[in-house]
Amino acid sequence: MLGVTAAVAALGLTATLAGCGATGAKGDVTLTLVAADYDLVGGDSTEKYWAGLTAAYEAKHPGVDIDVRIESWDDVDRVVAELADAGRAPDIAQIGAYADHAARDRLYTADELLSVPVQANFLGPLISAGEMKRVQYGMPFVASTRLLFYNKRLFADAGIAEAPTTWDELAAAARKLKREKVPYPFALPLGPEEAQAETMMWLLAGGNGYTDDGGRYVIDSDANVSTFRWLKDELVDKGLTGPVAPGKLNRKAAFAAFSRGEVGMLNGHPSLMKEAAKQGVDVGMVPLPGRDQEPRASMGVADWIMAFKQNGHRKEIGEFLNFVFDDANVLKFAGENGLLPSTVSASVAMGSDPEHAALAPFLRALPNSRLYPVGKTSWAQVSEQVKKNIGRAVDPAGSPDAVLSTIGREATTAEDAE
Repeated sequence: MLGVTAAVAALGLTATLAGCGATGAKGDVTLTLVAADYDLVGGDSTEKYWAGLTAAYEAKHPGVDIDVRIESWDDVDRVVAELADAGRAPDIAQIGAYADHAARDRLYTADELLSVPVQANFLGPLISAGEMKRVQYGMPFVASTRLLFYNKRLFADAGIAEAPTTWDELAAAARKLKREKVPYPFALPLGPEEAQAETMMWLLAGGNGYTDDGGRYVIDSDANVSTFRWLKDELVDKGLTGPVAPGKLNRKAAFAAFSRGEVGMLNGHPSLMKEAAKQGVDVGMVPLPGRDQEPRASMGVADWIMAFKQNGHRKEIGEFLNFVFDDANVLKFAGENGLLPSTVSASVAMGSDPEHAALAPFLRALPNSRLYPVGKTSWAQVSEQVKKNIGRAVDPAGSPDAVLSTIGREATTAEDAE
């Protein structure tokens, strides 16, 4: 994780968030931006992207400086919330959830910032997910869907001829991989970095999800409890998830182990495909199996940009965000990180580019995927509860029933307070 001093120094900038919205030494307005770190291996690719983008923007807008702070996904939502609560909100945040800030009237709406063509260019499901009470506050920065990744060489060595299509086949494949001494037959990252994603994938695969068709939380439904009982009984308790307890295994560590050839199977997003290929891993990808068949939907994820009203820089923020969502910039970030564009025109361009042919399965899955219930003000709180607690559901002495029941009660309480 980079603090503001390290991040600003790395980008050659001068301001700190203590001066959010202050007049800059070089320009008339300094905009502050807090962004999440997308680098899978701890490098500086995210910093370089924002440094290049802001330098290009500042060259054309000499009256505006952009100061960027990069935070890990472990911390970025919390950091932005703490800054906003302390009256030091950044002008722009690129994080995982917007609804709580929107409900507290902290944010500009998208139509207060973006030109009509830019706002209309977002993919339809992402526009809907960015709305609270039919008003768009969250602007989708980048998107992804998730598939089951498997290491083709490890499968061949273990005598596994086909990718699994049911949970029973998945468990059988994991047992064969364990016999071949694969360190992680199935990596199950339920650590705090992104446990809410791994959880949702399994809930969908089990036939349910975080919410019902009416949008109410159903985290402790019979189907969801049954899903986590299966994970505990058939994977974790049988030693098929590797040497690190799922509740302590973060996504970044699991992805790194897959890229080193130590993981037989895991749920992955497009950027993992690119990193694994760099390390020589021959990757197979299929939908995560359901209990008896394919799940009704794959999980889609959008990460959000939002703009805070505190410093009153609507005009400057809007002009900058219109630049951020230019096709060239959207495609550059998505392409460099193996992710999916959030806009129609950039998605069409990526889909027709042979360089990105491997992303076709993800692009096809996105329009019909299900996203987190990010339009609920309670989601940030519920997501944190999942991150902190869901790993205990599969601990040796854990109880899926008890853990999901506790999270479910807290979710309902938070929902009723919306």
